[in-house]
Amino acid sequence: MPAKRVFLMIMDSFGIGEEPDAPAFGDFNVNTLRSCTASSKLNCPNLAKLGLFQVDGVKDADYNRKDRVGGVSKEDRSKAPAGSVARMRELSAGKDTIIGHWELAGLVSPKPMPTFPNGFPQEFLDAFSERVGRKCFVNKPYSGTEVIRDFGMQHLMTGDLIVYTSADSVFQIAANKAVVPLEELYRDCEIAREMLRGDLAVGRVIARPFVGDSPENFKRTSERRDYALSPFAPTMIDKIHAAGMDTIGVGKIGDIFNGQGLSESTHTSGNADGCALTSRIQARTDWKGLCFVNLVDFDMLYGHRRDIDGYANAISEYDQWLTGFMKNMKDDDVLMISADHGCDPAYDKTTDHTREYVPLLMYGKPIDAMIKEGRLEKNNGTRQGFTYCADTVLAALGISR
Repeated sequence: MPAKRVFLMIMDSFGIGEEPDAPAFGDFNVNTLRSCTASSKLNCPNLAKLGLFQVDGVKDADYNRKDRVGGVSKEDRSKAPAGSVARMRELSAGKDTIIGHWELAGLVSPKPMPTFPNGFPQEFLDAFSERVGRKCFVNKPYSGTEVIRDFGMQHLMTGDLIVYTSADSVFQIAANKAVVPLEELYRDCEIAREMLRGDLAVGRVIARPFVGDSPENFKRTSERRDYALSPFAPTMIDKIHAAGMDTIGVGKIGDIFNGQGLSESTHTSGNADGCALTSRIQARTDWKGLCFVNLVDFDMLYGHRRDIDGYANAISEYDQWLTGFMKNMKDDDVLMISADHGCDPAYDKTTDHTREYVPLLMYGKPIDAMIKEGRLEKNNGTRQGFTYCADTVLAALGISR
């Protein structure tokens, strides 16, 4: 019985343990899930039911030997998954959002996207400033919250754009809405995206609007917008769309894939908004195909800020929402939950993403049918490549690779 609808939900940065090549990415003994289990805020009975604690590397982990983890007893954590699970290893040469999502959708990136640890070339910045009519300053890797704290007042006084990067392949522009109207900021990002080509072709240009009139009350808004490169080849989204099915993006998905293959895309302000929209899409009867959801708060609000309790609480809130979603699933619906990389909130060497395995939790009657047919196991072990996610989505919908 093929699925009519697949809901693929990405818990942005929810890694479950370092990959063998993590040291090559500057990551040592990182594990996002392990760090969150140390928090009393973690309560995840639905994720446990789906088999999170039965996934390779989690099942036999030291932290999973306690009597209670995430508010769930050892007995309940030891039960067979309600659906099917797997652990996936990333094969792409990177640990950023774009590369992770592209691999989840079937594309392995053999080369990393360019990064700029020393900032962008002055020649580019001069040309960009001339195009947008504003000067730029900062131009180095910086924390998004710290850069507006340290340079927000200078921006208010001069009107110059705060441009910065990170360990990821990004060109970010921060601007106060009282100085640079939102539409102007978005236009500036579109210009930057157009100009950043060749050796400067970063994965994303990101608009980072903020409000406030002093370092004490500067605050980023939820009106962030990402301008990504288009995928270098067709993804599972294109294949589903070509099969005559609907492809719905929720959250950053439209930005990450530059709209490629999507029949519908809606930005969201965070996890709660994304989950609420997903519930509304679930209640609709006018579509069949893929609903691809990115929940960004895990990464943006808690992972990068190294907020263990905040991350654990966000997992708990998502888990609570899953109760109603799973109850309302139709017989031909499939729920799949995964992640695009790690961002260990306890890792104090950097505030960047961490190179980690990710889980794939699959649930629904079509998944049960695939298990009975021998196309899936209850536990599929460790799979080489996030591409296993794309393969499984296509198989569930009855579409050939």
